[in-house]
Amino acid sequence: MTSSSPDHPGERLGRPATGRGSIGRPGRRIGALFIDYAAATILATAFFGYDQFALPEKAGWTLFAPMIVFAVLQVVFIPTIGGSPGHRILGMRVELARGGWPGLWRPIIRTVLLVVVLPAVIWDADQRGLHDKAVGTVLVRG
Repeated sequence: MTSSSPDHPGERLGRPATGRGSIGRPGRRIGALFIDYAAATILATAFFGYDQFALPEKAGWTLFAPMIVFAVLQVVFIPTIGGSPGHRILGMRVELARGGWPGLWRPIIRTVLLVVVLPAVIWDADQRGLHDKAVGTVLVRG
């Protein structure tokens, strides 16, 4: 008897249930996001400073410096090392849904959608966010 619902995330994509190539689970994904954003905040503060008493209207673009650095980290490291520093530290990588290198343009579009946040928190049965579905990528254990 067959079921229309998959037994594990990534089954419809031909991914194994566990181990190398399986879908990166939420705990690892959130951990990687935390690592990446913490690194971006530290780098942004080191290079652009931080004024804890500045009013938002006086802070200007430096208010967005951590998010800009976060986006740069994503766009630079996904095509070069296969994932962001947080992804790689936690044993994951970004690749095409059918397997292989995501190229240069996909990490850019994926990152823009990730920064918007909403596409990243809406997942399908394969635990792929809309940001991954839009560009045909998947975050897998590596």
